Amino acid sequence: MSITRRSILLGATAGVLAAPFIRPAGAQSAEFTYKLANNQPLTHPSNIRGAEAVAAILEESGGRVDIQIFPSNQLGADTDVLGQLRAGGVEFFLLSPVILSTLVPNASINGIGFAFPDYDAVWKAMDGELGAYARGQIEDAGLVVMDKIWDNGFRQTTTSTKPIVTPADLEGFKIRVPVSPLWTSMFTAFGSAPTSINFAEVYSALQTGVVDGQENPLSIMKVAKLWEVQKYCSMTNHMWDGFWLLGNRRAWAALPEDLQEIVSKHFNASADKQRADVMALNTSLRGELEAEGFVFNDVDPAPFEAKLREAGFYAEWKKTYGDDAWAILESAIGRTLA
Repeated sequence: MSITRRSILLGATAGVLAAPFIRPAGAQSAEFTYKLANNQPLTHPSNIRGAEAVAAILEESGGRVDIQIFPSNQLGADTDVLGQLRAGGVEFFLLSPVILSTLVPNASINGIGFAFPDYDAVWKAMDGELGAYARGQIEDAGLVVMDKIWDNGFRQTTTSTKPIVTPADLEGFKIRVPVSPLWTSMFTAFGSAPTSINFAEVYSALQTGVVDGQENPLSIMKVAKLWEVQKYCSMTNHMWDGFWLLGNRRAWAALPEDLQEIVSKHFNASADKQRADVMALNTSLRGELEAEGFVFNDVDPAPFEAKLREAGFYAEWKKTYGDDAWAILESAIGRTLA
């Protein structure tokens, strides 16, 4: 299937995607009928490539494995679906490590502020020692996890008042953050006033001035039309986040080894394709968001990292994750943070 940036953004692939979300003819006779949940819109690269994967799995398994995709939190909020995954109500789940940390605390280590300078560093770490460590932590918690992590992207900062150029611009800044200690801790270290707000309420919180800014990957800003309630977009790249493809252990064990190989092969292949899609999408989105009215500025990360170090952020999280995990992180990125 040929996928372009325009088709991803405008939903031209919706017709192509429709089939995997409806039980195919003859699928009633599938030996294994499983569900895959995620929080991404139907036209996000995660669902486009996920649709390719489940179609390939159905075909190569000879119709024995039928996986239905449920996008956009259709089965509930992330923490709710994580509970369903553990109980067996959902067999597969694409989830951010930072949210997964509510169950697997050290899974969020990839989200440490300014750890990764670029995508080359991300994939070297997450396809290498750091990713292997995270998968081990996840498996120890009783879940199955695929080898390849999918991409969510580097997070950027938007405001309604001024561009963020230096750490001083974050002092006293009222910013929305996800419900996660890691985010709250980082922006508190900058002297900001972080407020944890569920994403469904972000637009109205920005519109009414409850907060003056927020942070997310560009693709999320596009979907949420945040330019309508924000003016400046500063390319802080302060955190990289992805999605682990998780599985219920009992459902996975029920698959014969040959079917496990088919499922993992196609999910991991689709992860590589999804990564390329997200990188291309982020490149094009800056221009599109500028056309919508966002004023962009690039940011030097060095003073921000220095501020976090001075505030004790890295020392605090080194203690939280433990010396062994922290050593793996620093080895993976090739430099010392704390």
